[in-house]
Amino acid sequence: MEPRSEAQHEAALGDGVRGILAPVRFGRALQVVLIALIVVSAIRYLLRHGEGENAVLVLAGAALLAVTAVLQGLVPRRGAWPAAWALVVCALWAVLTLVAPSFGWCAVPLAFAVLQILPFWPATAAITAMTAVVIVAELRLSPLFDPTLVAGPIGIAFATIFAYRALDREARARQQLLDELTATQADLSAAQHRAGALAERARLSREIHDSVGQDLSSINLLLQAAEQGWERRSDAAREQVRSAAGTARSALDEVRRVVRDLAPGELEGAAGSLPSALARVVEEASGRGVDVQFRGHGTATEVPLPVASAIIRTVRGALANVAEHARATRAVVSLTAHPDELRLDIRDDGVGFDARPAAMSARAAQRRAAGRGQGIPGMAERIAQLGGELHVESAPGEGTTLSLVFPLSADGTNADPGSGTRIGSDPAVGSDPATGSDTKSGSDADPQKENR
Repeated sequence: MEPRSEAQHEAALGDGVRGILAPVRFGRALQVVLIALIVVSAIRYLLRHGEGENAVLVLAGAALLAVTAVLQGLVPRRGAWPAAWALVVCALWAVLTLVAPSFGWCAVPLAFAVLQILPFWPATAAITAMTAVVIVAELRLSPLFDPTLVAGPIGIAFATIFAYRALDREARARQQLLDELTATQADLSAAQHRAGALAERARLSREIHDSVGQDLSSINLLLQAAEQGWERRSDAAREQVRSAAGTARSALDEVRRVVRDLAPGELEGAAGSLPSALARVVEEASGRGVDVQFRGHGTATEVPLPVASAIIRTVRGALANVAEHARATRAVVSLTAHPDELRLDIRDDGVGFDARPAAMSARAAQRRAAGRGQGIPGMAERIAQLGGELHVESAPGEGTTLSLVFPLSADGTNADPGSGTRIGSDPAVGSDPATGSDTKSGSDADPQKENR
């Protein structure tokens, strides 16, 4: 990974504050210290020189410098404003110090402010100039040349600048390591995800080959043998066909076991593909002798994958039941996205069935005894686990309506995983009374009424 660039570093801190001390938030403390030193230096000047002819100018300069320091909090942090403020306050201080060396101590907070605002090399040049001003001012007060007045400020400035330069480099190196570690963790997570996906594909491939593949091969052999002996050994051929049918049922059970936790294939692709997936399911169902239409209302975006999978599976099963049991000529699938809920309605004009709870329970028991699926109760259980509700409306001769409702939170996800399921409260959806088939929901008009 490339180290974080200067541009990125500066953008993170603000365009106008780019010094090596920019990450250190002590601007208010520096401002207080600077103003305090200006006041103390002015008092010292008055104690030393009294109210002489230069006192008014010195005090006016001190007041102007203090006002400029106070205005720092009003200066925008973007653009060239911080740098302009730093140069102005340094210039005012330099003039004041050359006139009254008592203000030389103000260089300390000013130097830190410069290191905070200006980039390293401009800050170095500014601090060098400030050091020269301090040296000249101090030498004016000394009757004899004192080399310590020259070496001291230079040594302090040199040590301060390069000590903070070393700290800045160390901080940048540490930040680079953190960035690289973050990128490495992201790469590792992606690699683990890919490895998991490949391992799951390999597992499914093995299971399909060792189970479904073998069953299909057996079915093929049994049917070929039955075809060859159908005329000469009809009883044996029929037995082979029955064996092939049993193997097919076993293969179907194995397929269900393998894929029960996988999302429907129609949902592959971008998020928010639920309406298009439902449209494909409806298009497939239209080839079974029933005129099936799909209608979408609102924008169903960011639907959680478990909810979308449950909706797809419910629609597929419901339309299969309509085609097989309801003797319907028309069905309508409606998906309605409200701000607080997602609703799916499946409605047919078939023969209907008794949707009262007692009758529903009896049919479910019959299906279990026959080794078949759970029908509507199974759908209801799956939807309830996801926080949704299933409503069935049907009566003999009045068609069937199957409604799914999933409450949504403010961010578009299903909100209440504990919501219940209600079945058989009203008349209306298309299923065979003996099979528990399910079909519609009620956001669109009844197809029979529409035909009329």
